[in-house]
Amino acid sequence: MNNRLKVFRAMHDLTQEQLALKLGVTRQTIIAIERNKYDPSLDLAFKIARYFGVTIEDVFSPDSADED
Repeated sequence: MNNRLKVFRAMHDLTQEQLALKLGVTRQTIIAIERNKYDPSLDLAFKIARYFGVTIEDVFSPDSADED
């Protein structure tokens, strides 16, 4: 899954650590999501989207290979 988490984090002038604290996860989780090494749970994806006031689709999109 591709994501724009780093873009939204930068738009809100947040460090990885600050966002992690606000979401109740570790900085390593934020790093892994931003690097597309970890797909968040649906619950966490909703939490991220709600925090930024956007839809999940604004932050996350499926890999093009997954659309077949």
